[in-house]
This record gives sequence, C-alpha cells and structure tokens, in this order.
Amino acid sequence: MNQCKNCRGKGYMVAGEKPCPNCSGSGMIGSISLGEASDKDISDLIEHGTTKCGICQGTGKIPIKENCESCVGLGREFKCVVCGTKLANKSELCERCAKKPLVHILDASCDVHDILVGDIYQGKISGLANFGAFVDLNDQVRGLTHNKYLKIRPEIGDVLFVIVRNILPNGNIEFEPIELKEYNSVEMEKDLPVSKAEDLVKMVGKTVLLKGEVIQVKQTGGPTIFTLADDSGLVFCAAFERAGIRAYPEIDSEMMVRVIGEVTLRNSQVQIEIKSLKRIWSGEAALVKDQIERAIDHRAEPYDVAFLIESEIMTKLRSSMRAIAKEIRRAILKSKPIVLRHHADADGITAAVAIETAILPLIKEVGGPDAEYFNYRRAPSKAPFYELEDVTKDLNYALEDQSRHGQKMPLIILMDNGSTEEDVPAMKQAQIYGLEMLVVDHHHPNKIVDQFLVAHLNPAHAGGDFGITTGMLGTEIARMINPQIETKIKHFPAVSAVGDRSEAPEAKKYINLAAEKFRLEDLKKIALALDYEAFWLRFNEGRGLVNDILCLGRLDRHQRIVDLLYEQAQAAIDNQLKASMGNVKSTKLPNGVIMNVLDVENYAHKFTFPPPGKTSGEVHDRLCQKFGEKPIVTIGYGPDFAVLRSRGVKMNIPQMVKELIEEIPNGGVSGGGHLVVGSIKFVSGMRKEVLAKLAEKISACPAGDKISLEQTVVAGDLPP
Repeated sequence: MNQCKNCRGKGYMVAGEKPCPNCSGSGMIGSISLGEASDKDISDLIEHGTTKCGICQGTGKIPIKENCESCVGLGREFKCVVCGTKLANKSELCERCAKKPLVHILDASCDVHDILVGDIYQGKISGLANFGAFVDLNDQVRGLTHNKYLKIRPEIGDVLFVIVRNILPNGNIEFEPIELKEYNSVEMEKDLPVSKAEDLVKMVGKTVLLKGEVIQVKQTGGPTIFTLADDSGLVFCAAFERAGIRAYPEIDSEMMVRVIGEVTLRNSQVQIEIKSLKRIWSGEAALVKDQIERAIDHRAEPYDVAFLIESEIMTKLRSSMRAIAKEIRRAILKSKPIVLRHHADADGITAAVAIETAILPLIKEVGGPDAEYFNYRRAPSKAPFYELEDVTKDLNYALEDQSRHGQKMPLIILMDNGSTEEDVPAMKQAQIYGLEMLVVDHHHPNKIVDQFLVAHLNPAHAGGDFGITTGMLGTEIARMINPQIETKIKHFPAVSAVGDRSEAPEAKKYINLAAEKFRLEDLKKIALALDYEAFWLRFNEGRGLVNDILCLGRLDRHQRIVDLLYEQAQAAIDNQLKASMGNVKSTKLPNGVIMNVLDVENYAHKFTFPPPGKTSGEVHDRLCQKFGEKPIVTIGYGPDFAVLRSRGVKMNIPQMVKELIEEIPNGGVSGGGHLVVGSIKFVSGMRKEVLAKLAEKISACPAGDKISLEQTVVAGDLPP
C-alpha cells in the first residue's frame, strides 16, 4: 500500500476552475459572521464595506475536483499482497487470490497491535504446558492455544498455522490451530510512515521506519552497528545477535535498506535499536538512492565566500576550487574515508592543515565524535610527488579497513604533489582499487595525470605559475568548505609564500594580510620550523606539534616552540654550510650563466638536517648574495641524483628530463618539478654522462641579469 503517484495521495485531480458560489466570482463579500470573523475581516468590512471571501481566499474561483482514476479517490494505491494486482478498494487480495486462505508471516518489527482477530498467521511452538501450547508469531508476539484445540501433542519448534480467536485487554492472545493444504502467504511489516534521520531526536522512545543506504557496517564486541544515510543525514543503527557475532550478515555497505526500530539515546547521540532490517530492490531502491544523491549534492555545495585577497589567476580558478571543495564535502556527508597526502614542507603542510582544520568538525558532526579516527588520515610525502611507497601504504590501510570494518575505499587528496608524470605509477595502482583522487598542486602539470583524477587544480591551468602556492589554494578551498575556521588559518598562505619564497603579487598581499598578527620575520621562523620538524617527523603527521607551530593552539607554547625549532634549524644549516660552501665549484657557461656544483654526498653531513635538497637550496641562496644579479644555477648532486636551483635562467626542467631519457637511454633518468627548480634521478654508473649532458642543456638556456617572476625559485619544493 503506497501513496498514489498520480494524485500524490490527495485522492482527486484538479480538472479546472469555476466561479466561487459564495462570492459569485468577485472574491469579496459584503457580510460576515461576527462570531467567526477575525479583527482584520471586521476592519476591512467597516472601512471598505467588503471583505475577502473565506471560501476562495479572494481569488473568485474554486477548483473543480474529480476523483483520481488511479486510486479511485482513495489517495493510495492498493495492490494484491500476493500477486501485486492493483485493487479498486481497500482489500488485501484480488478475486483470484482470495479463493485461497491467506497466511500472514509476521516481520520481526510487528507487535500485538499489528494482528487482527480472524486472520491466519504462521507460528512456531515455543513452549508446552499442561493446559496447552505457547505459539510465537515472532519475538514480540506470543499467544496460547488450549488443549481443546489441539488434536495431537506438538513439540517445541513445530511450525503451525493459527487463527487469532481473541485478543484480551491485557494483551493475551488466544490461538486456534488450522490445517491448510493450499494457501497464499504474505510477510507482514509494520505499517509506519517513513521518518527522516534529522527528525529522530524528537522521536526518542518511538518505533520508526527509515529507508536509506548502508554507509558502513562495524562489528563491535557486542552489537553490529550499521551506519544508515537518508536524504537528511546519518544515523547509527544497532542490532544484536550475540556478543561479537555479526547480525544481518546478508546486509553490507552500499545496499539500500529499510529499517524499523526504536529510537534511543546512547551517549547523548541518537541511535536506532533495530527490530527489522531488510534490503530493498529495483525501483524502490533506485528512488531512495536518487533522493539521497540529490540531497547530498545540494548539501555538498561549498560556501560562496570571497577570496581573502584579489587575484586574477585565482578568480579564473574559482570554479575548479569549488569543485574540489564540493567533492570533499560530498565525501564527508557520505562518511567516505579521506586520506590527505601532502609534500612534507611548509607549503604542503599549511595547505593540508588548512583542509584538515576545515573538515574535522564536519566529520565529527556527521559521523560522531569518534569518526575522525575511522574516516580521516593525514600523511606527509617526502618527495614532491605521490610515490609508490605512499600509495602502497594508503592501499594497505584502506584494504584492511574495508576487510575489518566494512569501510568504503577512501578519497585521496594530494596537496603540493600529484601534477607531474612522476605521480602516474602510483596513480595507476590507486585506479585498480577504485580510489578516487583530487589534486591541488602548483608544480608544472602534465595532462597525463588527469585521466586518473576526479578533479585537478593547478595555477598553470589559468595561466599562472608556481608563485601561487598550494598553501594559498588550500586555505581558500578550506574556507569554501567551512568558513567558520577562517580566523584560525588566515595566516597560512603567508607562511607557505615565505616557505616557498614566492614573489608573486598574491604572496605580498597574503603577507600583508597576516601582518596584523605576524611580522615577516615571524612567518620565516614558522616556515623554517615546519621544515625542520617535518624532517624529524619523517612519515608521521605530528598533528599536535604542527598545530602548535602553526598557532592553532596556545599562543605562548607556539612562540616558545617556534623560537626553539628555528634556533636549532638555523644552527644545523650554519653547521652544514661551513662544511659545504668551501667545496662548491663554480664555472661560467658560454651563455653567461654561473653554474655552481656541490657533491652533497661527500661534502655535506648525511642523515641530518638539512637534507641534500635543503642544503642545495641554502648554498644557492648564499651564492645569489655573492654574485648579485647575475644568472645562477646551482646543482647539488649525489651518487644517483641531482638537485637544481636557478635564478635568472629560463629553463624547462621537465623538458630537459625528457630529452635526457631519449639521449641517454641507459642512464635510468627520471625526475621533474617546476620549470626552473627540480630534481633528476639516474643510475650511479652514468652520473658523469648525465651531469655533462645536463650542463650542456643549461648552457643553451636563455639567461638575463633581471629576475622575472617566471624564474623565481621555490625553495620548499626540493626533494629531501
């Protein structure tokens, strides 16, 4: 029995309109009943001599109603419970099916109020007594059949058909067994209106019916917890079979179900104690699924907030940023786990922590206070790309969670990595397991990665470059996701700009924006402290430490930890440069570029801060001061790698790498990065040939004394 789709439950259709007989079509009347009139009606009558007609509400017309042909004016579609034939009255059976007795099989949710005297039910003998036998129709409905109705003595567990003879005021039920050779049967479910998850807080203690999608199935030491989503939100549903034993094993995540149960409060959170849980199919399931998807799509819309600064490039990227924000909000609303991957430097950390700060309150709001421990993980990547080591860890965690807790495969968000060809091998693995991926990055993008991504945000897509850092983009996206956290993360773009040494116009604006709270010197200290702590954290997120460095906790502790880490980092850098600077070899190339090379394997401390990439960057900075405005390239090399930094030289490192791969096929060359700063890998036996060929290519690059934005170096994006 369902609401008539034709008339939407009204029982009639509007065929047209006719003049209102009460006001003769004028919409106004000249007299009223004082006992029924409102103050306004009396006032209108005194002032204007007329008042609005109460029948047509002033329109002068009333609708012409005709009984709905589909439901014959009943407002609901009545179908034969056996064969599904449409009925013209409130019967259970059509004429053909009514020729056989109808046996009702009670669903687990039904109680004594759902049975009728005279109807036939299927029951099971649950107990024997001197005066008769006890019959259970389900776990909630039990009655007695007296010995006078029993032809033979039954045994416990026997199934039999019974007629309800009487239901006493105290709830006792009297049954009479009946023998049937031919019959029709139907499973009875409790007839309840469909409730919504968002309304359950007002319905504690009541039995309700919900339809929705199973998001997650979690087996505890006691009950089985099903997380159910409908078009209004999520609710936890508990079913108990035996301690630690899976209830309803046929129900799994991503199934559409109907659940009947009692609304309770557990730790101040709404929970449904399941009485009945069944999967729904075909049209009904599709309808519920469509309602949920449309509701989530609407609720996932990001907030329309203005950027913190004016930027032509970011304005062009706005739609892409909103698409990223919407996908993240959608994942949260569907309780989809999120893995936030980021490069382990100041830029990557600020971008990721901005998103983290925005989504954690939403994850807890949707999934409960413990949801962040199951549905969220942040993990740094040492290299500025998504390595095979990274994807292997992510897949391992995801598959374990899927096996143990029935979780969906996660959404992977790559920040300050994910745009280059080096990311492709890891992305191919992720694609096999159905991992959805988003990329927010400012490295020079390669179109090859787009086939693996749901969305890809990069300043280069709007004519920008790496001067717009990932920390800037991540902060603006975080505000679209959750604008309430703006004051906490407002200084993040400035930290990322300083950490990546961006000289873009946007960098100066963000630094000025943060000036009310942090001086430029403070921002430099925070950025270096992040880089220093990230080195020692290695593959750990270090949420508490990172939050203190970024001033998300206590201000006094922030100041002390930043000062200490900055002092330790600066001392380590000074110590490294004392050993390294005297071993730098400088050569002036034919194009006027001063090329500086340093063997960081033999002339720098190993396994400590700063690592080879950071060491090369610090050496380059000192050389820039030494040579003034002259074009400079610095190469820090080891047995099987080279790190490049440049100023005033128009290079294209990704293109150089492609050419080296073709020209030295046995060199094992790979790498990339930004156009003018990056890294190259090769086999150690071919180091001499690769570095020689690299020097040739640098000497062929255009160079000039003046530094343009395109040649600005990004210090933070060097490999470790």
